[in-house]
Amino acid sequence: MSPAKKTGAESPADTQGVRSVQRALEIMSLLSEERPVISIREIVDATGLAKTTVIRIVQTLEQNGLLWAAPNGYLPGPGLWRWAHLARSSWELPPETRAFMRDLGARRRETVNLYMLRDIYRVCVAQQESPQPLRHVVHIGDELPLWAGASSKVLLRDAPEALLRRIAVSSPYGEGHVHRLKEWIDEAAHRGWAASHGERENGLSAVAVPVLGRSGTVVAALSLSGPTVRFPDDVVERFAEDLKQVAKEMSERGFDHPLSPTH
Repeated sequence: MSPAKKTGAESPADTQGVRSVQRALEIMSLLSEERPVISIREIVDATGLAKTTVIRIVQTLEQNGLLWAAPNGYLPGPGLWRWAHLARSSWELPPETRAFMRDLGARRRETVNLYMLRDIYRVCVAQQESPQPLRHVVHIGDELPLWAGASSKVLLRDAPEALLRRIAVSSPYGEGHVHRLKEWIDEAAHRGWAASHGERENGLSAVAVPVLGRSGTVVAALSLSGPTVRFPDDVVERFAEDLKQVAKEMSERGFDHPLSPTH
């Protein structure tokens, strides 16, 4: 009698399929605004995959419209437009929320970011860039660590102990960092806002406040960030008061987003 097949165990075919998907995603991630076209040779050099494997995956991506052959290599294919449109329609914030951020950025002349929690990261879901030449900019969709930063301190207000420990372990400081995280979170909860100066990047400061959902839980962090030289204590306090008012208006209108706990 043959041995019983283990329930839930992956077959070699399943494992190979997952590996192929991972390789395809790795190839697609090589494309960027700085490198909109990539050759087979560049893919081989960047991934370490065999040329025959790269050609097979690239051909599959091309057949599905995700890559497009050009004289000097491959560029993003037209099939991505459908996904981009779907993502934009799903993730785009309400017009009034964008208006709040735009007005705040115009008043304070620093970059406005909106972050949400995803596992051990905070994801930038919206941004209004500072009009000043020297400014802090991240890309929408970027995942930043939660072990430091003003936004992290307000996002983690309702976080369970297990999550805080995972975040601490992922930090440069190890599991013991959980004690400092708790201190930061408690301080932010007490005064209603948080600040950071050079915690993740030297010379970068930020002020953040929570955006609350209908149940009163924290669903997002609204922040102002920029060079530390423009964030002395008196300015930080003014930023915090402005942020709190804007976040209150956003909360009262019922902030909603695909990453919200209700989804």
